[in-house]
Amino acid sequence: MLAGTSRKVNFPYLHHMNCGEPDEAAETQERGPCDLRLPPSSLDAVGETASTTMDRVGSPAELAGLLDRHAYLCDEGLATACFLALRMGRPLFLEGEAGVGKTELAKTLARALGAPLIRLQCYEGLDASQALYDWDFPRQLLHLRAAEAAGVHDVARLEGELYDRRFLLARPLLRALETAPSVLLVDELDRADDEFEAFLLEVLSDFTITVPELGTIRAERPPVVVVTSNRTREVHDALKRRCLYHWLEHPSFDREVAIIRRRLPDAAERLAGQVARAAQRMRGAGLLKPPGVAETLDWTEALVALGARELDPASAAVTLGAVLKYREDQQRVLGGGLGALLNGG
Repeated sequence: MLAGTSRKVNFPYLHHMNCGEPDEAAETQERGPCDLRLPPSSLDAVGETASTTMDRVGSPAELAGLLDRHAYLCDEGLATACFLALRMGRPLFLEGEAGVGKTELAKTLARALGAPLIRLQCYEGLDASQALYDWDFPRQLLHLRAAEAAGVHDVARLEGELYDRRFLLARPLLRALETAPSVLLVDELDRADDEFEAFLLEVLSDFTITVPELGTIRAERPPVVVVTSNRTREVHDALKRRCLYHWLEHPSFDREVAIIRRRLPDAAERLAGQVARAAQRMRGAGLLKPPGVAETLDWTEALVALGARELDPASAAVTLGAVLKYREDQQRVLGGGLGALLNGG
């Protein structure tokens, strides 16, 4: 909802600019995957379904079962943290090694709740215009040209029209506030700058955004927020205090086998066990980038695609690139002998 209409516009200089056709690539980018919208009627139906599902989840065990039906296996600690985040309306902050299932949890949670997933991928240099909103400058220029061609001379009205809602490009944070309910994934926050982290804290504090030209936009129902970090740097305590925190470990052997069998039912039980055991040993081998669950699944999928029923040195050697992504790690594993890795020698 909008509150207030404080407009601060000063755009007459556009009259003297080169108002050429908007760049087609830029226009395509602005209408990329981050800006796709469902029709209002579809959004209403999605919102009602998601709200009903959220309200019916009465315990961590029920939430774990719901996630399990969508092929995500979580332990009691993660299920409890996720359940409390839903019940308390607090962001869930997930930290852990890459590939342990942080991002996948948010994706699965959105599917399980029947809510749209809105993803903000963080990177160095990310700012408010890319995360929050921006003005559709090419369309504003076209509007000016059309007004000039029509002989419009009311400058005040024209300048006001330039900052109409139709020219506002909603980025992930704004779309999450306007889509009720939704799951907002702020992925790999540790890659962003400190300035963006402080800005995100402000948005998550009361789930409101002020657009000076339009007013204050408040979330009718705050989104479910999942923030992830690979801990390449420490995220500030102020943001962590706003969230419920959970550290994701690599799964135990039995759980990893269960994950493989759940996600890749075509994999033989023996193969799943061998891959999980090899991955567990790699994580204790001091590699530059130990494999996560994502790599374990990739490795198993590659072996299944080759028709392998079990993991032997020959099949492991030709598929090693699916699980180890650094040359030094591959050389270390090969140098130690694949037989030793597979047999525990």
